Amino acid sequence: MPDSKMPAARPSPSASAKTHGPVLLIREFLRYAVVGGISFLVDLGVIYLIREQVFGGARDDSPGLAVSVALGFFAGLLVNYVLSQLFVFTAPGQQERGRSFSAFARYAIIGLIGLGLTELLMLIGVRLAGDHGLRYLIVKVFVAGIVLIWNYLGRRLWIYQEKSQS
Repeated sequence: MPDSKMPAARPSPSASAKTHGPVLLIREFLRYAVVGGISFLVDLGVIYLIREQVFGGARDDSPGLAVSVALGFFAGLLVNYVLSQLFVFTAPGQQERGRSFSAFARYAIIGLIGLGLTELLMLIGVRLAGDHGLRYLIVKVFVAGIVLIWNYLGRRLWIYQEKSQS
């Protein structure tokens, strides 16, 4: 007769990952979205402060917008990197893969591509929405959603992807 106090055998980590892979990825993406939201608020705050305080609310098609967006994006990138290391990419091996200089360089390259997308989409969006008031911030919300997906996929696949065991 089996001992009822014996714990059930736990599946191996690889079997568990295969069974629950999509659920774990969804949870990871949701954590990344929260981290992205925090990073976005830092980004947006820096854009607003630099554009309004340093450039005095210059017209939306001025160099002040590009500089403000770049500084906000880099502030958000730094916050995103730190919080992602702490709260998002926490599976065995992921944090180690993310802590090397080459991983940070890849993280920054993905961020630079994201910055290029942000700048381009902000310029297009502001031209379409007009240059009145704070419309640029509304455009930024939509642009951030697109760049969030790019950043997550790029980082997940290029930095934090598990190495295949072949």
